[in-house]
Amino acid sequence: MKNIALLIMVSMMTSCGQNSAHSDDYESDTYLTPNGKAVHIHALTHASIRIDYEGYEIEIDPVCKMGDRIIDYSKFPKADFILVTHEHYDHLDTTAIRMLSKKETQLITNQHSAEMLGYGTVMTNGDRLAVNDWLTIEAVPAYNTTEGHQQFHPKGRDNGFILTLDGLRIYVAGDTEDIPEMANVKDIDIAFLPCNQPYTMTVDQLVRMAKVIKPTVVYPYHYGKTNVSGIPSMLKNDGIDVVIRHFE
Repeated sequence: MKNIALLIMVSMMTSCGQNSAHSDDYESDTYLTPNGKAVHIHALTHASIRIDYEGYEIEIDPVCKMGDRIIDYSKFPKADFILVTHEHYDHLDTTAIRMLSKKETQLITNQHSAEMLGYGTVMTNGDRLAVNDWLTIEAVPAYNTTEGHQQFHPKGRDNGFILTLDGLRIYVAGDTEDIPEMANVKDIDIAFLPCNQPYTMTVDQLVRMAKVIKPTVVYPYHYGKTNVSGIPSMLKNDGIDVVIRHFE
């Protein structure tokens, strides 16, 4: 663990305004698994992440439209796996799911989202799913703790996900604050941590949790209008690389 290699870090043009973009028109970073296989991570928008690995496609919280940014998923490869952390509009989009789905697509989500969609493999906090010989998914807690904010993401309803992909461990925290359970998130190579109060963490909360989790790389995401530009300097002495992409 902690021996991953950052193979490529390429910044690509992100389509904005009223023009939709193709699957390769987004910022993309490539990492190597411990076995030397390439994992490509694409920053789509807000909480929407695309991961492609050895011809397999994983989409996390795909959403077609956030503000003026439009993603035309009909131009993307079909997904082998779609993960939905919870049922809010900026995480669950039935149109995006339909565009990305094929007969064999596996949808993995929380109970409420599966009920809304009428199907899906349900994971609750603490569940672990060995999908195949190269992918394991763990569902971990994601919730609000600040007084007056708990109604946004109540404890026990939503998921964060840890993906172990050919030995590379990727933590997608979902909509959460700096909850005590994050101390149990171990051996993470790449962490996606949200940063937009009142719904998720403040910058200080994110930095504090990054120091607890100690990933090799952290992506601030789901940050909306929050200024995350200072996070790299706040973690510069902690051995954590901070990658800021267009996850407004």
